[in-house]
Amino acid sequence: MGTPVPFDIDDLLEKTSRTFALAIPLLPEPTRRSVSLAYLLFRIADTLEDATEWPRAERVAALAQLASACSETFDVDRATRVRERWVSHPPYHHAGYMELIGKMPELFAALRDLPEPARTLVMRHGVRTTEGMATIVMRGGEHGSVALRTLAELRDYCYLVAGIVGELLTELFVRDTPKLERQRADLDANALLFGEGLQLVNILKDERADAGDGRSYLPEGVARREVIDLARKDLDGAQHYIDALVRGGAPDGYVAFTSLCVNLAVASLDKLEALGPGAKLSREDVFGILSRVNAKSCFRK
Repeated sequence: MGTPVPFDIDDLLEKTSRTFALAIPLLPEPTRRSVSLAYLLFRIADTLEDATEWPRAERVAALAQLASACSETFDVDRATRVRERWVSHPPYHHAGYMELIGKMPELFAALRDLPEPARTLVMRHGVRTTEGMATIVMRGGEHGSVALRTLAELRDYCYLVAGIVGELLTELFVRDTPKLERQRADLDANALLFGEGLQLVNILKDERADAGDGRSYLPEGVARREVIDLARKDLDGAQHYIDALVRGGAPDGYVAFTSLCVNLAVASLDKLEALGPGAKLSREDVFGILSRVNAKSCFRK
């Protein structure tokens, strides 16, 4: 598992995420540690992309600095320098996100301590998504507004911020459980749908909040119904991803992790269809789904 991490990973997950704070602890080690640290790295990239307090040029520069620090095998010294600038001039008014940025040097040290090839996988995909986010910001307005124009642009965006995550998860799963290589074709075929489906649901859930920040990820010329239908199709693909894990004899934690993410997304989509934009699952809904996923995991054992 590597050396002890000088911060509480689960506490930071709870302060910076919704679904993943519940899902990641279901994973077995060593996958849990790799995915936890990767999530926190991607969360920093998301924060820089969405930086409501910074103009476009500052966001692009910060994403480039993050990518550079990652591509130098998690350069702790560079992370410390940029951390000081970002803490003194916060990109976003969110206590959890800023606490995470404050712990960047410790996070980078923990990432550097990951065993190979997990370290290289997280680094490579972290750089890819960070550089991709910079291209999105560069195409936006001077003060950070984003307006996607077509369904193709929406899907490209989902790939950069979530499809790459699906690819990373697949590589980590196969790396830590080699017998899954037999299901690699099916996993690869559905990994992007898994990521895209979850991201589309998040976009639909956060439509009003994003609009308040000047971001419009739902293309104006595309019917909302079309995006919902695409999300449902993607989530069907995500279920095929889970089925491939089961066929391959994946650890129960892999199945529970992916099942929780997908079940929460499907339930959220149902509520959005029934109640419209802004509708979200209640705390009772979420923990009811978590309990059912845990019960199925126990049954498989």
